[in-house]
Amino acid sequence: MKKVLFLFLFLFANELLAQSILSDFMKLSGPKRTWVALHPFKAQKSDKVAKETNSVADSIRKTTLLDGDPSGGQVDAFRHAYWMARLKQEIGHSAAESLGEAHEEENYLMYKKLALEEGVVPDKISSEMDLHNNKEGLKLISKGRKLPKKELIDAIVNAIRSGKMKVIKKNSKGKFLSCKGDVISEKSLKGKWENNKCLVPSNIKP
Repeated sequence: MKKVLFLFLFLFANELLAQSILSDFMKLSGPKRTWVALHPFKAQKSDKVAKETNSVADSIRKTTLLDGDPSGGQVDAFRHAYWMARLKQEIGHSAAESLGEAHEEENYLMYKKLALEEGVVPDKISSEMDLHNNKEGLKLISKGRKLPKKELIDAIVNAIRSGKMKVIKKNSKGKFLSCKGDVISEKSLKGKWENNKCLVPSNIKP
């Protein structure tokens, strides 16, 4: 009787777990669902890396290492570079790169729904910035190399300070600027995928 009860509880627990996993899967955007379907055994690792990345980036934001800007600034660049570098270590270059691309496809869908990412509606220039910083993050990890996290953080901060990453041009008040240095009104940015924001090297100061 005890064995039958144990088997029932085991099957019931597995059924609940399966339903939970399916529910989480269905909450993903189309591009990310496709990625998970193609990389089922790497999805769990990628989720852990994403949580780790957000935690590390939030810690960096609270220091004076970078500019403290998580939306188009150096902390934003750090987050994407760290995410890709850690993904490459855990799931390989190709899977990491394709997940980054799926994320940007998701951002375009978010824009179409006027959803928010880091407090603002995603746009084309933000996507270009992310893809550039993703590639720079991938470059930091040689094939098969397990760079310690402390060294990885230092490498990314140094790359940002040397201008290898990209950020969106802003003034000292956090207002977006065109490449000519003109302040871009918030009204002119609303509902537009393409706008006149400007990408600049990550060591350019407001």
